[in-house]
Amino acid sequence: MTDDAGTSGPCTPLDEVRAWVRDARRIAVLTGAGISAESGVPTFRDAQTGYWAQFNPMEMASETGFRAQPARVWDWYAHRRGLLAGVQPNAGHRALAAFAQHGRGRLTLITQNVDGLHQRSGSPDVLCLHGDLTADRWLDRPRACCDLAHAAPGHPPRCPTCGNLVRPGVVWFGEALPLPVLAAAQQAAQSCELMLVVGTAGAVYPAAGLAHQARHAGARVVVVNTAASELDGIAHAVLRGSAARLLPLLLDGPPMVEAP
Repeated sequence: MTDDAGTSGPCTPLDEVRAWVRDARRIAVLTGAGISAESGVPTFRDAQTGYWAQFNPMEMASETGFRAQPARVWDWYAHRRGLLAGVQPNAGHRALAAFAQHGRGRLTLITQNVDGLHQRSGSPDVLCLHGDLTADRWLDRPRACCDLAHAAPGHPPRCPTCGNLVRPGVVWFGEALPLPVLAAAQQAAQSCELMLVVGTAGAVYPAAGLAHQARHAGARVVVVNTAASELDGIAHAVLRGSAARLLPLLLDGPPMVEAP
């Protein structure tokens, strides 16, 4: 483990991890709020400011709260979407996207973030464990009449035929993660040779459990974070620093191997 990415000495931990990246046939990357914070994305708590500070965030991010006050909750999510309008992917997002595009099949990107910055940077097939803030879905099981493209405008929009409400496409408190996404993430963790854990405190499960699964299956685990995380203890290497600085250094070369 090292601070400042271990930049001293003839062979640094950064050099070693770069070699692991080049040699790995399958790489899984788990990202958290830290990589988005480097782009200026407000955290969940940051969005609870000004007018919105008077409301309980647990109620603003739950199905119960939405059913009780659909207009209020919808408008809060519209506010959060507005906060993202001027935010752009950073060098960390772009490095992951470029690596995935040039070595398709080698890298699986799993994120706890809902801001869509990985997708906007060009990363394909992102596994969004907690959903997508920029997407909508139906509150109740959609009927044949429910078509998001033709929802009646409102706060929130609704199906003009049956009245089903449109809700943000994120995972709320008390909801399970989307099972197909979680299953794909677990498969990637169990089959990878290297897992990079980037910008997450490692305190939220089942997301943090993916690193434990990768380690148990024999993969090397590398933590990239500006501060200590709860996953440092299981990591083979810990690189202290920002994702925007370190990921381009780790992922800047062509792969030495191709996925079978």
